[in-house]
Amino acid sequence: MKLSAVQRPGTTRNKTKVDAKANWTLRLARDEDISALEILIPLSVRSLQAAHYSRAQMEAALGPVFGVDRQLILDGTYFVAENNGQIAGCGGWSRRKALFGGDRHHASADVLLNPNCDPARIRAFFVHPAWARRGIGRGILTACEAAIREAKFQAAELVATLAGEPLYASANYMVVERYEVPLPGGLTLPVVRMSKHFNIV
Repeated sequence: MKLSAVQRPGTTRNKTKVDAKANWTLRLARDEDISALEILIPLSVRSLQAAHYSRAQMEAALGPVFGVDRQLILDGTYFVAENNGQIAGCGGWSRRKALFGGDRHHASADVLLNPNCDPARIRAFFVHPAWARRGIGRGILTACEAAIREAKFQAAELVATLAGEPLYASANYMVVERYEVPLPGGLTLPVVRMSKHFNIV
């Protein structure tokens, strides 16, 4: 089971209670979640990224940078945090090359990475504004890292937004570079590439 790394004794199959006080559970995303994710992502971006990016930047980034990647769901590496059947957040990891972006904007086939020499990717974290700062991002990141270790990757890499950088920095991801992603209309989106090495036993 791909979710075994985040399961705990006494939990149901494919679902784990992350924090009894948080009142949300974590499970693998399914195809039937896509329509809800397509609503959640723009809502999250427009609210939680607004302090760092202009409205024009956010709108231009929806799709090319911020979007659903169905390959992550197909691979069984994408999680959703759920409360009473409603998705409160999402995020995942990947054994494929792409660092960000919805699947409709991948220019070519997303090739597999080699765990022996390539870092896994941390991908596409979004939280519903009503559920911000309740540990969802941290819980998903913990689940991703457990799965990455189980898959024998030695490191993980990600491209963080300016809003997301503090979460990853607090989990010991180090800044590799700061750069700007080109967007339609001549705009750019400042982002931060970060990485973390694991001690694999």
